Amino acid sequence: MAPRLPARNDFPDSVTLTISPPPTFQAPTNVLILLHGLGDSHVPFQKLGKQLNLPETVTISLQAPTPLPFDLGGFHWGDDIVFDQAKGSMDVDTGFERATKLIGQSLIKQGLIEKCGYRPDEILLFGLGQGGMAALAASSSLSLDKPSLGGIVTIGGPLPISCAKGKSSKCEAPVLGCHGSSKSSITTSAVKALKESFAFVEVREWRRPGDGMPTNREEMFPIMQFFARRLRSRKGIPEEAIEVT
Repeated sequence: MAPRLPARNDFPDSVTLTISPPPTFQAPTNVLILLHGLGDSHVPFQKLGKQLNLPETVTISLQAPTPLPFDLGGFHWGDDIVFDQAKGSMDVDTGFERATKLIGQSLIKQGLIEKCGYRPDEILLFGLGQGGMAALAASSSLSLDKPSLGGIVTIGGPLPISCAKGKSSKCEAPVLGCHGSSKSSITTSAVKALKESFAFVEVREWRRPGDGMPTNREEMFPIMQFFARRLRSRKGIPEEAIEVT
């Protein structure tokens, strides 16, 4: 049975998300789950999903489950809030058990797979910063029959420390990690940890410092190339298609 377009009532009322259907008149073959960074919400990534305009792909922009304290605004994916006094900022790696249940169980397993009929390899995740960490945590801990998830794109989000311990086998979901040339959270040791936990890891370094969202075509190209390889199609390859290498 072909998968169907997800509806709001396929997911718990406690989950905040927006669902954007595929381009006009296209059947929903894939799902791309978008996970925002620390201190943001699902709204900006809803716009991103529409801008990507990926063929036969539903985009779901999911909001992190916990608001930041002290009326700071925005939400976070961690299990706790810890202020790093040395850095003068919040620690982004504070456990992801709550996010893992939300993404892996409520959204992917119970909603998209069991209710909407998607295969795991038709579901991809895209996360920025702490959202990328949540994507890796959920994928790493998700218990699924083969095939694995279709892929994970993490921008500046390393594998959480809790996920790097006690792995009996590597997760087979392909991973693309993008990061800045300096001032990045995806360090050499972070790449090593990723490759120890995931079987297929590709890393792209940008020609600028920092781990923000892509700012030009050169930075966005490897992400779109990854999507082109991983997204499935029920229409086949159109005659005018151009191979991306």
